[in-house]
Amino acid sequence: MIALALLAVPGLAALWLLSMPRPLTAADVPRHTADIANGERLYHAGGCISCHQPSSELAGVEATVPAGGAPLHTPIGTLYPLNLTPDAETGIGSWTDLQFLNAVMRGISPEGEHLIPALPYTSYARMKPEDVLDIRAYLASLPPVRSPERAADITALPLIRRGVGLWKWVGLDTTPWKPDPTQSESWNRGSYLVNGPGHCQECHTPRNIFMALDTSKAFAGGPHPEGKGRVPSLLGLIERGRYSDAADLASALQYGGAMGYDKLSSGGMGQVQRNIAMLPESDIQAIADYIASLK
Repeated sequence: MIALALLAVPGLAALWLLSMPRPLTAADVPRHTADIANGERLYHAGGCISCHQPSSELAGVEATVPAGGAPLHTPIGTLYPLNLTPDAETGIGSWTDLQFLNAVMRGISPEGEHLIPALPYTSYARMKPEDVLDIRAYLASLPPVRSPERAADITALPLIRRGVGLWKWVGLDTTPWKPDPTQSESWNRGSYLVNGPGHCQECHTPRNIFMALDTSKAFAGGPHPEGKGRVPSLLGLIERGRYSDAADLASALQYGGAMGYDKLSSGGMGQVQRNIAMLPESDIQAIADYIASLK
């Protein structure tokens, strides 16, 4: 038994070291003049309000304010997303640019803990840091709301957080998005929005045995991340007759049920469609151009 214990100690130490956070550093924070308008666009592209909507217990707070606290149900338990308003005590008002980048792009809290990847930092890791800082600037322009953080209802949460550190070795690809020089400007814009801030693969791409995205089946659909039902494939939407062409898909994304595209504006996709509808028409068309090209 003593020998086994002695053998276990180095193994546990190695696991502890491998699971340590690997944050961005001050050198990774770009010199950047914030563009609040761009931040607002990307905030809507990311559908931030869909998860960070205010709790029903916050009297007088509009549903469009990302004050957090509404329950987010996952297969491992219930999370209560953070207050994104600039309240210094209960929101992100006291965060530094580096802390915000680490949370959004590396899944590391200001306290140095791994964040559960219900926050889709696995997609946000592909974004331009400047764009992430623009989102921060937009959030800082919102009225502060006092909305204290609520602990997640997840068994053995500290142990799970540490396990996420190991999972990140296979589940977190930090390779920045790159444009395809063979494609149009609109297609590349759509690719960035879909694969970065829009984080569409998080739901529309199945996962492998390690619960990392199976990129060999990108956008092929799979089990719903909340554990109920399935998410449809985005492949061949034009070829399968779901939409006549990219312009038709763009109309569906922009108008949803108001123009008869009921399937797109119902269920969980309804929130996505409503967020996309707040983007400029050029961005909506770019998203449609990219998705329509998926075969």
